[in-house]
Amino acid sequence: MAYVLEILPSLLQGANVTLQVFSIVLILSIPLGILVAFIMQVESKPLRWLLSIYIWIMRGTPLLLQLIFVYYILPSIGIRIDRMPAAIIAFTLNYAAYFAEIFRGGIDSIPRGQYEAAKVLKFSPVQTIQYIILPQVTKIVLPSVFNEIMALVKDTSLVYALGVTDLILVSRTAANRDASLAPMFVAGAIYLIMIGVVTLVSRKVEQKYAYDR
Repeated sequence: MAYVLEILPSLLQGANVTLQVFSIVLILSIPLGILVAFIMQVESKPLRWLLSIYIWIMRGTPLLLQLIFVYYILPSIGIRIDRMPAAIIAFTLNYAAYFAEIFRGGIDSIPRGQYEAAKVLKFSPVQTIQYIILPQVTKIVLPSVFNEIMALVKDTSLVYALGVTDLILVSRTAANRDASLAPMFVAGAIYLIMIGVVTLVSRKVEQKYAYDR
């Protein structure tokens, strides 16, 4: 127990970095994903094709490979990005693609008659999205969105590959230094706590937006 208390401060510092990555990526990727989902509804085939290619690449290649590409390969063509921004960019592009597909599915499930009703009421496209489409889509996609958010909590561990001093890197360093698995178990417990918090929040939000309230 004394050893756990000794390493806990450094692990919490690593957890703070993990939470920073998680928070920034979440704030950036959900709005970007929603934007991509709505842009994919336009009639421009070239634009929809380009966005489909983007989503296909992001969802079809490992996130670790995307991190390596942004941080290690882009410098070969003169684009140098620091560790943390590189991680944020790769994570945001990856998760925005997943969120875009989730919201696209939600948008496609809205009956077309509601769009016609909005036109009869003389709603502008922005008003239609804001007051009719987005509230319904949000209720539909909440479970899938929170599943991705939980996945994001765990995927943040991949930033160690770029040398970012997150929870996993700190725990591995301590484990190698002290020849003990205790730091890894403590790190696992911290991840479980974070997942538990997200789970509680998801249940509260889903209850709030439930159709049968």
